[in-house]
Amino acid sequence: MIPVLDSQTITYAQLAKTIDHSVLNPDLTEADVVAQLELARRYNVASVAIKACELPLAVTLLRGTGIAVGTTVGFPHGVNTTAAKVCEAHDAVENGATELDMVINVGKLRSGQSDYVRREIQAVVDAAKGRALVKVIIEIAYLNTEQKVLACKLVEEAGADFVKSSSGFAPSGYTIEDMRLMRASVGPRVQVKAAAGVRSLDAALGVIDVGCTRIGTIATAIILDEFERRLREKALPA
Repeated sequence: MIPVLDSQTITYAQLAKTIDHSVLNPDLTEADVVAQLELARRYNVASVAIKACELPLAVTLLRGTGIAVGTTVGFPHGVNTTAAKVCEAHDAVENGATELDMVINVGKLRSGQSDYVRREIQAVVDAAKGRALVKVIIEIAYLNTEQKVLACKLVEEAGADFVKSSSGFAPSGYTIEDMRLMRASVGPRVQVKAAAGVRSLDAALGVIDVGCTRIGTIATAIILDEFERRLREKALPA
C-alpha cells in the first residue's frame, strides 16, 4: 500500500523513510562509501543507492538495519542495450540489491519508439521479479509534456514499482509541476520518486505534498537535521 504523507503531519521517522540516500558519485573511495553507509544507518533512511561494485560492502554493513540496498541499471544515460540492462539487473540482485533504479532510453522515447521503451522496462522488471523493486528514471528534463505523460504510462504498463524524475546527470532536474504531473499520470499502484534537486527540507516537503513517497538525495543530513531543529523550536515556549 502506498503511504499517504502530508508535510504538516509527517514525523521524523516517516520523513527519513522517504529518503534514498545517494552514494553514486564515481570518484568515491571505499572509505567514502563506508562513511556514507554509516550516515545512512545513523539516520535510518529507506535505502541507499550505491554503485554496483560496492553492493557486497553495503549489504554487509547494512545487514539487519531494515535499510534497503539499491543500485542502478543503465545509469546514467540509459543508452545501454536491453540485454546489457537485463544483465546488470540480474547481477545486482545476485549481489544483494533489493531496489533497482533504471534509466530509460530517452532517445528512443523521443523518437516515438514507445514499444521499445515499454519492452525494455518490462525486461528489467522481469529480471528483478520477486527480488527487487524497480524504479524507472524517465529523465524528465529532456521531455515535453506529452512525452512526460507517455513515459509515466509506459512505466505503469511495464509493471514497474516507481516512476522517478531524474538521474542527476541531465542539464536540470524536476519541477514541482513535473512531480504533480507524474503523480497524476499513473495509477495508485505506482509510486513516484523525486530526484536531482531535493537538497533542503523545504524541497523535500514540497515534493511530498504533491504525492512523492521517495526522494533521491545526497542531502540526507541537511534535510533531517533541519526537520529536527524545527521540531525542537516548535516545542519551545514562546
